[in-house]
Amino acid sequence: MSCDPELVGVFDSGIGGLTVVSAIRQRRPDLRLLYVADQAHVPYGDRSLDEVAGYAKGISTFLVAQGCGSIVMACNISSAVARDEVASAYPELPVLGVLAGGASSAVRLWEETGGPIGVLATSGTVKSGAYVSAISALAPEAEVLQVECPDLVPLIENGEEETPRMLARCMEYLEPLSDAECRIVILGCTHYPLGLSALRVAAMRLFDEEPVFVDPALAAAEALAAALDASFLAQESEPQENARPRSTRLLTTRSVGSFRRQVRRILPDLADSIVGAVWNSAGEIEELPPPVTQGHSRHKVRSASSGLQRSLNGQPDVPSPRDT
Repeated sequence: MSCDPELVGVFDSGIGGLTVVSAIRQRRPDLRLLYVADQAHVPYGDRSLDEVAGYAKGISTFLVAQGCGSIVMACNISSAVARDEVASAYPELPVLGVLAGGASSAVRLWEETGGPIGVLATSGTVKSGAYVSAISALAPEAEVLQVECPDLVPLIENGEEETPRMLARCMEYLEPLSDAECRIVILGCTHYPLGLSALRVAAMRLFDEEPVFVDPALAAAEALAAALDASFLAQESEPQENARPRSTRLLTTRSVGSFRRQVRRILPDLADSIVGAVWNSAGEIEELPPPVTQGHSRHKVRSASSGLQRSLNGQPDVPSPRDT
């Protein structure tokens, strides 16, 4: 296995992980990034923990095969159910999640403010109990209040993060945290920072004093930088804080056109760096061939990849790695 220490693999179920991509690009612009948005299965939070683990391991295998020298699971539920197993499978590589950093950041704030720590998360992350365990390990006396937010990811994926519907859902999900007088709220899904404007408006209406919202993406970028600084990469070249961001390539397992429109809202400079990918029948990710240019035979490309194209054109769900 040949890995490039300057190539970092990052993945999530959708556009949420782009918040982690953005944080990494700011913290270490000298790195190259390969991002997989598994939008064929978004949202992960509504799926079984075994399903999510299967997807996370399949994507990690793909990223290693592409030569990535480290992996960042930019997804809380993947971090909870698959990080340890993937790290054991690739002990020579840094395999990082977002959950531990979010928990430690919240605990540092809690040591100053006290009070319950609130967690907004998907149903899967709440059911895993991962944030409660991580926070309790650092601060056993801290009270943790979790709230499932099933509607936030679909709203953000659909570009509705600043709509009245989004604000209404934020009001609903933050109300129990306001009632409990939480002063710290962890954004326990990487999609949620994209809806921070609505969350802050809701918080100003509900809380006597606006809570601190903890974005685990920032801690993940710091953890990656620390892991790389501890590796031989640091011995070969010092990171350049003001360097121009290097290449970032994005893959989606659903519609390239839809993903491009989403990326334009978040990281517009990457909108032309997107290619398609699919899950094959063996539960592995395959990158789709580039679009056919004028003058080439369309018939041959269609016949060679008709099954792959069908999965993008009306069959959004694909076989789970666990089902094969």
